[in-house]
Amino acid sequence: MTETPREASKLGQFSWALFDWANQPFFTIITTFIFAPYFANVLVGDPVQGQSAWAFTQSASGILIAVLSPFLGAMADAGGRRKPYIFFFQVLVALGCAGLWFAYPGRPDLILPISWAVILATIGAEMSIVFNNSQLPGIVAPERMGRLSGFGWGMGYCGGLVSLFLVLAVSMPAMFGLAASNDAPLFGLDAKSFELERLVGPASALWLALFVIPMFLFTPDSGGARRLPLLAAAKQGGAALLATVRKLGNFRNAFTYLIAFMLYNDGLAAIIAFGGVYAAATFGWSTVTLGIFGIILTVFAIPGAFLGGRLDDWIGSKRTVQLAIAGVIVATAGIVGVTADRVLYVIPVDPISPTRGLFGSVQEQTLMGFALLLGFCMGPMQAASRTLIGRLAPREMAGEFFGLFALSGRATAWMAPLAIGIVTAASGSTRIGMACVLVFLVLGFALLWRVREERAQP
Repeated sequence: MTETPREASKLGQFSWALFDWANQPFFTIITTFIFAPYFANVLVGDPVQGQSAWAFTQSASGILIAVLSPFLGAMADAGGRRKPYIFFFQVLVALGCAGLWFAYPGRPDLILPISWAVILATIGAEMSIVFNNSQLPGIVAPERMGRLSGFGWGMGYCGGLVSLFLVLAVSMPAMFGLAASNDAPLFGLDAKSFELERLVGPASALWLALFVIPMFLFTPDSGGARRLPLLAAAKQGGAALLATVRKLGNFRNAFTYLIAFMLYNDGLAAIIAFGGVYAAATFGWSTVTLGIFGIILTVFAIPGAFLGGRLDDWIGSKRTVQLAIAGVIVATAGIVGVTADRVLYVIPVDPISPTRGLFGSVQEQTLMGFALLLGFCMGPMQAASRTLIGRLAPREMAGEFFGLFALSGRATAWMAPLAIGIVTAASGSTRIGMACVLVFLVLGFALLWRVREERAQP
């Protein structure tokens, strides 16, 4: 029987959770609320073509992550240490983010290079998360994994919230008493060349470099003492991965969960990635409005993540995920049901006035209501999903299973964005394209009912 690992110190556990804080601005202000709408609606310039082009970045990165994640997870188990892998992929995140500064407007020749910069950063972020997640079972007792996982997600949302406030403060300095008027952004940034939207890339890289340091200093590398050379670890890890794949029939329960997670997480990732793009295209929201939208959404996500962690330890990971998915399905259906002239699919409303106040139309208020439900549910859904694979995986195969977890989370991650891109381009409707998300959410929710919450035996 495998001995239960000794817990990390409170500082080590907090530093592990701070990793989510360090990485969240990439997901919050780049791939969701600020840079993604800028990429689709300004850099590309056409909402339909822009949504399709952004879908390419997400689907391409998803394919590459799906190929790499299980193999590298097995390498980490074979080589023992995980921090070197985390460091390498965090460097990729920083480099990709820094390159977004060069996304000059009116330069269609830059669309492809900037797309590849986003892909590079996405791969780095997702792969480093694989290795950080795989440390969870080795730094905290099983009965407290849900709480620490939820705390990490909550810290991440707090980091995203702070980064959104910083963007808003630079864009609207008078609102925060930092300037006499809002005529120009802080630091002499040029609004006409969208320097603020481009600066979020390098700023996210700097944030990452600063706040990821405690994890490297204070969180023990839970991979153990094995220190194989890289090539030896690659060979042994590849062999272990093949052996695990061959034995998946022996881990049928865990395998069922991975398939379910593959589906519902893909749906969640798509609605998060394209929600800001869809809202900006439908209502013509500015960067400031998108920033405020992101702040409000994140404010609701934070208590959801923290409360979800406690709910996880109270009623179990599976039930927590089920409740959260149900909320996300309702929220997504409601968001897709909002257009420029209708709510709930069939109810006509007055046209949007160009002189309206912030979220001053029935359409925007309806979308906001469903978006807040989405924000509250997505934290427990993500945190409890991470905990559930930690509860299902054999301890000595944590890296492999977290690699497979990342694979299941990304294996079809290219499919939902690709489906959105194809359907959007074919129908000429961003709304019809977004509706693809519901298929993935419902199928994953249905399959999760077959999963039993019990640890697999090697």
